[in-house]
Amino acid sequence: MSNEILQTGTLYVVGTPIGNLEDMTLRAIHILKSVNLIAAEDTRHTKKLLHYFHVNTPQISYHHHNRLSRQDELIGYLQQGKIIALVTDAGMPGISDPGYELIKACIDKSIATIPISGANAAIMALSVSGLPTNRFVFEGFLSTKDKSRVNRLTFLKTETRTIIFYESPHRLLQTLNDLGNFFGKNRLITVARELTKLYEELWRGTLGEAINYFQDSKYLKGEFTLIVAGCHTMSELTLTEEQLKKELKQLLAMGMTRSQASCHLAELISLNRRQIYKLSLEVDTPNQD
Repeated sequence: MSNEILQTGTLYVVGTPIGNLEDMTLRAIHILKSVNLIAAEDTRHTKKLLHYFHVNTPQISYHHHNRLSRQDELIGYLQQGKIIALVTDAGMPGISDPGYELIKACIDKSIATIPISGANAAIMALSVSGLPTNRFVFEGFLSTKDKSRVNRLTFLKTETRTIIFYESPHRLLQTLNDLGNFFGKNRLITVARELTKLYEELWRGTLGEAINYFQDSKYLKGEFTLIVAGCHTMSELTLTEEQLKKELKQLLAMGMTRSQASCHLAELISLNRRQIYKLSLEVDTPNQD
């Protein structure tokens, strides 16, 4: 067990298991036992975790609905020298869960904020997806509002990095259909369901195949992480000038020269290299040819 001495007036952001309780780290257990207070998304849920590891530290609720009103109270405790652990129902606080506002408020007030590592569904699913892991983007849950959802999917249509989404079981099919309509039914996807739990499943195929597979309601249980391949067939897409600049900026940020980036894109889309190079001159970058 860790002998770490905790700092007074500190917020510890503690990762907790996303399913299997054995994923809890020894350091996380030590932190939860040593702090003055645990701020939990759902105290009933966290009570089970604390009981399992014989942790008797008192809890206080901190969730989406009370996060703003509870924030000042927690900041006050920290400024008095109290030590608080922030936990969510599963995984790392602040990642598609409450916590961001409190963490930001602590940083703004120069209160020490220390992360304690734990499980994360997005990274775990990505690591076994079989899709490129060197460059990826985390999108979390898509908006349920039609206009925002369409705007976001339109923007992501030409994203070349691997894309990570979270989704709930009752919206999975709608999201798979929307992804298929915007990205094309042949785009590769890995669907991770119930990671680390008894009925864990990793499904791999195309978006079209995923839509057919998950029509069966018996698979629509648990929480889902979707790992979607980035766009690599831009020849079928009509890119706007701004989208081309976005692609150029990403390639230049990777260390390519303007000439290299222009040649790379010319192999994927209908514009010739000279046209793309001319456009690249309008993109700000520290690299110079």
